[in-house]
Amino acid sequence: MIKEFCAENFTNIPSAIASGAGRIELCDNLSVGGTTVSKGVMTETLAYCEEKSVPVMAIIRPRGGNFIYTDTEIKIMENDIYEAKNLGADGIVVGCLNESNWIDEEAMNILLDAADGMQVTFHMAFDAMSRDNQFLAIDWLSERKVDRILTHGGMSGTPIEQNLEYISDLISYANNRITILPGGGINHKNVDSIVNFLQVKEIHGTQIVDFKF
Repeated sequence: MIKEFCAENFTNIPSAIASGAGRIELCDNLSVGGTTVSKGVMTETLAYCEEKSVPVMAIIRPRGGNFIYTDTEIKIMENDIYEAKNLGADGIVVGCLNESNWIDEEAMNILLDAADGMQVTFHMAFDAMSRDNQFLAIDWLSERKVDRILTHGGMSGTPIEQNLEYISDLISYANNRITILPGGGINHKNVDSIVNFLQVKEIHGTQIVDFKF
């Protein structure tokens, strides 16, 4: 099973890997849900993780707040994807919506083109969609070879245990076309029971492994 550690900058990455993290989601500003890190942070993180054979997924998000982006912000994200690719990131974590809380298809197609050859995770923008749209989004994203969808399965702040039945429904619908990556409220204490319930091979969290922060 892959435990994806959601890291804020480089600081805790060595401890997380030593404690069993098998993949890193690299972010800044987790207080707003994560934004793109600096080139310096990404460079040092990639160098360290390459030595440890641990893949790095870099979040591509220019700001906190909603997931509806201007043309300028989309251009910023496109450039950040090229930067991450040039530095050697294994993948990106990204998500764009429109005013109807559906995927911003034009924006996502631009960013997916930029990320060609990299892994792609569609992040928790997924959770801002209606449940009907979430199932349609699984279709849309899997058709475009997106690797995984990160989801809490419900409103932010709700205990993930309340959302497990719904996450299980998403996994069943995805039917191995795309990986459903559970996250948000999963930690080293409840991870085993959640994995056993959902029968997943990948799991995500800021406290997914046990070490002293």
